[in-house]
Formats: sequence, structure tokens, C-alpha cells
Amino acid sequence: MNWNILTQGLLVLICLGIGSRMGGVAVGLWGGIGVLLLCTFFHLEPGGFPIAAMAIIFSVVTAAGAMQAAGGIDYLVGIAHRILKSRPHYVTYVAPYVSWIFTIGAGTGNVYYSLLPVIEETSYNNKVRPERPLALSPEASQLGITSSPVSAAMAVMLGILEPLGFKLSHILLIVLPSTVLSIAVAAFIQNRVGKELDRDPAFLKRLEAGNVQEPDFKPPVLERMPRRARWSVSVFLCGILLVVLFGFVDSLRPQIEMQDGATEPMAMTQLITIVMMVAGIIIILIGKVNPGDVPKSHVFQSGMVSVLALMGIAWMANTFIGAHKELLSSFMLGQVEQHVWMLPIAYYATAALTTSQSTATLIVTPLAIAMGISPAIIVASWMAVIGVHFFPANGSQIATIQFDRSGTTRIGGFVLNHSFLLPNIVVASVSVLTAFLIASTCF
Repeated sequence: MNWNILTQGLLVLICLGIGSRMGGVAVGLWGGIGVLLLCTFFHLEPGGFPIAAMAIIFSVVTAAGAMQAAGGIDYLVGIAHRILKSRPHYVTYVAPYVSWIFTIGAGTGNVYYSLLPVIEETSYNNKVRPERPLALSPEASQLGITSSPVSAAMAVMLGILEPLGFKLSHILLIVLPSTVLSIAVAAFIQNRVGKELDRDPAFLKRLEAGNVQEPDFKPPVLERMPRRARWSVSVFLCGILLVVLFGFVDSLRPQIEMQDGATEPMAMTQLITIVMMVAGIIIILIGKVNPGDVPKSHVFQSGMVSVLALMGIAWMANTFIGAHKELLSSFMLGQVEQHVWMLPIAYYATAALTTSQSTATLIVTPLAIAMGISPAIIVASWMAVIGVHFFPANGSQIATIQFDRSGTTRIGGFVLNHSFLLPNIVVASVSVLTAFLIASTCF
């Protein structure tokens, strides 16, 4: 046993743990401290930065921040409210898909926070147990991260797999059907969880004691929204559609002349950045957005924290993994060759411990590549990064519990028996199994 490597690995985990516990920019800063310690005390060569992934995140959150400054996020909330109100008794089925689609469109799970009062108001006023849609919707939103062409986790995965010839279109062909099915199965199960509100003793007791407030959410009126809000949403979504189109049709991409005179399509990691930068400037122009308001938006600020976190964590992980890639891959290869299901478990556990899908992607995927595992199987296993919600410590989980004034969405006395655990395990299991089936038959 190499105690030197174990000590380095423990150091990396400690830095990740402290950074995750502190949250915010501290996650990335502790990554830099980890690099300093690895280089100073163990004389490792510093790893590289995931420049392509950072550029994609920066361009996407800038465009999304411009959309929010133009009123686009409020406009999306108004649309979501209208959709849910049209089928209120099916809110357990509809709300998760709305959360998933909106996250795909925005490229960030932050949009889910805007949907929380909509889901609560719809379920509560229609006597649907709020826990049912509220516990599943954040899981569906996190699945939207691995389904979005412009999310941080997708940027990391695409940056690793595209040089191997595995394109965005290949990833989406595995991820999208798996996600759609897993949400449907989870919604079917979730719709049978718990008692109805009028038969729930705990809720009735709180209601009798006067401890339950009526939801006071007032949705945006679409007809009163400024035209610039609608245009900003349209431009942003058109940018995403262009990214998907370029990902499926190589011939539509700009052709780059190589040194040998041959031409190749522009790499998707670069093209995504360009498309979203163009979308951002168009939104600023037609939405009459003050460029100084974009950095003040919540979406932009959260995105910049993600860039810093990715930079620090990636730097530390690449420093450690790069120094011991052969040893780590040979050890894990023997395990995964005998038990292929260990790769999804590795993604799930890493995501649970780091509470970040992009971090788990960054740590596990290079090792899987080094082991010679096929990209299709890696993507199928990647669906397990939904493990970020295994522990009830994620911001979207905490916010959901706070928003549910009925008190049905909660953390149990044993912590792990929280409302999100059942839908989390269901979507993780169904999505991974479906993805493995697609990967083994189509690739």
C-alpha cells in the first residue's frame, strides 16, 4: 500500500470537504490551497485548468444574466404558472417536467428556485399533498443539468469526450430518453406517497393550531410583461437550439482549416461559447439591458461562483490524478471490469460527497477514460451524478423544505430519511439502467 498516495488523496478530500462546507467561492479557493499543499509537500506538478468548460459556463451565465435583467426569468415563471394551473390535479407529473425543461433551457438549476412558489401554490390550493411534486421537482431539475447542452456539468463532460470523437449528439441520445422515463416512473411512485392533506394528522394538527399560512404567491401576469422579456427568452432559447443543431449536424459548423490544409468542424466547446456570447449581446441590445445590470443578476453571480469552484477543484483534481493516473486506473480497472455497476456508484458517491455534478464529472470521468471504458458506458454511468441530493444539504432541497408551509416536505429524525431520498433513488436507478440499455444497443 502506498501511504504517500493515500495521504495525498486524503488531503484532496479534506480540501473538498472544507470547501463544500463553507460553500460559495470557498470551494474554488480551497482547491487552490490543495494545489499548494500537493506541490509544496509532495512535489507534484500542477495540473491544468478546464479552460473550455470555464469558457462555456462564463458565456452561458452572462447570456442568462442578461435574460434575467430583461425580465426573462419572470416571464418563464409566468409560463410555468399557466402550465401548472391548466392541469392542477396532475401537478405531481407536470411540475417535475416543467422544472426539468426550464433547467435545460437555462443551463442552471437556479431557475428552479423561481418555480418553487408556483408548485407550492398549485398543489396546496388544489388539495394535492405538496410533498409529492415538491420532493420530485428538484430531482428533475438536477436531471436537467445532465440534459442541458449548456450546463456546467455538460461542459466538463463534452470537453473530455469530444476529443475522443464522442459528440454532444451522442450524449443527448443517451441522456434525454433515460431522463424522460425516469421522471415518469418517479412521478408515478411519488403520487402515492403519504396521506392526502385532509387526512394527514400532522398537518391537521398544525392547521388547527394556526401554524399553517396560506400561500401568498402572486404570479407574473404574462400580458403585462414587457416585450423585451419575451424577446430575451426567445433569443436565449434560440441559442440553445442552435447549439443542439450544430451538435447533431457537423456540416453546419464553421469549417476550420488545419495546418495540413484539411478542414474540420469547429469544436463544440468553442462553438457553444461563441453562440451564447452572441445570444448575450443580442439580448442586451434588443432588451435594452444596461450591461452593468448583468453582473448584479442572481444567475450571473451564482454562475461566477461555479466558474471559480470549477477552476480550483479541477486544478487540484488534475494535479493529483495526473501524478498517479496509471496507478489509479489500473486499480479501478480491475474492479470495474468485474463489476461494471461500480462506475455509476463512483459517480453517485462522488457527487454526494462533493455536492456538485460538475465536480463529480471532473473527478471520475478522466479515471474512467484512462481505464479504457467506452464513452457510451461512461455517459450512461454519468446519470448517477444525481447523487448530489443523497444528503439533504443542497440549496434547492433546503429551499423546498422552507417553501412547503404544509410541512409535508421534511428531513426525518435520522437525517437520511428525508422526503427527497425516494425520488432520488428512483430517478438514479431508472435513468442509469435505461442509459445502459441505450448505450449497449446503439453504440
